[in-house]
Amino acid sequence: MLAIFGLGYIFYLHVRKQPALSPKRLHLACMKTKKEKPTAYSYKTMKSPVGVLKLVASERGLVAILWQNERPNRVRLGPLTEDKNHPILLEAERQLNDYFAGKRDRFSLRFDFAGTEFQKSVWRALLAIPFGATPSYGEIARQIGHPTAARAVGAAIGRNPISIMVPCHRVIGSTGKLTGFAGGLDIKASLLKHESERRRPARR
Repeated sequence: MLAIFGLGYIFYLHVRKQPALSPKRLHLACMKTKKEKPTAYSYKTMKSPVGVLKLVASERGLVAILWQNERPNRVRLGPLTEDKNHPILLEAERQLNDYFAGKRDRFSLRFDFAGTEFQKSVWRALLAIPFGATPSYGEIARQIGHPTAARAVGAAIGRNPISIMVPCHRVIGSTGKLTGFAGGLDIKASLLKHESERRRPARR
């Protein structure tokens, strides 16, 4: 295929009398013609104490936990195919049920984050928040080495695709006030209440 492309390219140069690309650049031009295979996303829904949740996974891990009244385009994904037996989704459902039953205070799943490097650094910092703790946006900003970026941290938290398991609900304002949350402030308060009442649940 490369040879055919190369011959065609040489003929094109002969007609147009343009300077030729180096072999390396010619190879790169050929490679760009190949389309990357789009990521396949599977989903299933589950009932929970905070409403119906949509769980989304790729072959690499859990991609998203979305709310029943999710804002359009908050989390951008490709086409979704329902798969009620997807192993990652089944395990995510099992662990979430344990969490709501007070049997689990941490999660053990592979996550497939899709975002900027800054967003990913914020989401990784969220994973380090202990069960029941409530740091501020400023504290998260300092933790990731950007002490003046509390607003940017807030924006990244607002785009967190894996709700509950990546616990953005634990982050509050510097005054202790509950601030914006994709699931709604009532659900944020409910999750924090649930955790404060079960500081030391049984672990599995």
